[in-house]
Amino acid sequence: MEESWQDLLVAMQEIRWEDAIPQVVVLVFAGVAAFYLHRLIGRRTAADSYGVRHFTRRSIQRLAFPISMLLVVLLGRALLSALNQAHWALDLAVPLLISFALIRILVYMLRKGMRRGPLFKASENVISILIWGVVGLHLVGLLPGFLEAMDSLAVSVGDLRISLLEVIKLLLLMGLVLVVAIWLSGLIERQLLRSPYLSPGRAVGFSKVSKLVLITVAALSVLNLVGIDLTALAVFGGALGVGLGFGLQRIASNFISGFILVFDRSIGPGDVVSIGDKFGWVVALHARYVVVRNRDGVETLIPNENLITTEVINWSYSDPNVRLKIPVTISYGDDVEHAMAIIVEIAREHPRVISEPAPACRLTEFGDSGIQLEARVWVADPSAGVGNVRSDINLEIWRRFKQEGITIPFPQQDLYIKEMPAK
Repeated sequence: MEESWQDLLVAMQEIRWEDAIPQVVVLVFAGVAAFYLHRLIGRRTAADSYGVRHFTRRSIQRLAFPISMLLVVLLGRALLSALNQAHWALDLAVPLLISFALIRILVYMLRKGMRRGPLFKASENVISILIWGVVGLHLVGLLPGFLEAMDSLAVSVGDLRISLLEVIKLLLLMGLVLVVAIWLSGLIERQLLRSPYLSPGRAVGFSKVSKLVLITVAALSVLNLVGIDLTALAVFGGALGVGLGFGLQRIASNFISGFILVFDRSIGPGDVVSIGDKFGWVVALHARYVVVRNRDGVETLIPNENLITTEVINWSYSDPNVRLKIPVTISYGDDVEHAMAIIVEIAREHPRVISEPAPACRLTEFGDSGIQLEARVWVADPSAGVGNVRSDINLEIWRRFKQEGITIPFPQQDLYIKEMPAK
């Protein structure tokens, strides 16, 4: 360690600062060229906002600044070297630019595969700290000694020697492979959801399977790459089975129920459902739960197991059309047929009421306060709400009845007091 610091101090004392001028010129020129190239690619990316082409252009845009600046710096360093000029500043810039490019592409892949939250923020910070830490140790000459110190911290299990360095390498390799697997699964999911040949439920199902397969293959590949015998995982699999039988039973049940819901197409994104006292439309299907949003914007997380074991009303399962029944009461002295014709006319004029099946009005009961009528209309888009349709039709019925002189009676009871004859 002390020798590395001494070498660094000696190197700094030997620097001739007048040699920095051409290097600064190269760095400034590289930065300006990289900036304009980054802006040019950014404008072209905005015109293509979706799909694999968008991802490719976005990746190129994020790498354009550090990579183009790196190429100019390398060219400038080669030119200064040919002219026997010093290029120590450019030597320092090369690993910094490589690290910058690596951080940008890894964070972008992480952003495309993970949902924003504390875990994403922590992963982003870990990637930046690790890469900049390694580069910093390399620049000051402490990296070899640091690696040797970590390698010396080891334990032996039989003939197997496990050092801290090997554990960190395994974790870093596992993290890198998982980031790539998560990014690939996110890319596949977006493409499946945009496919016109797959229903939303099937697209979600295939995306879940692809994500599970990619992460499993990535983990097993890393373990095999570092020389771990995969047959030893049989013991772990047995322990996991015991854990599932006890503490993880409900989690496993929800996970499996999620695949059942997806592949039997009983519920999918966009479906309007009633689950107990919850009514709304399905926003998303996850491995453990389903997100249902009501008209107030409140999202309820319902475990997948509940959707398998309890009764669920899917208003748009086989046919998106739903029928609304709107009760109306008129007085006994009004023209019943005229009132029914007005109600049907109002229903036909509503923009969300479909013409086939046609709106209808039925006389259902002779009530205590008046004659009970019922408007029956069909709506094709229940996800846009049914209460607003009911309100619009009721309001228009109130207006038209006032114009036509038709009375909507209020409940009333007449009390007659009869005197009993004296005995």
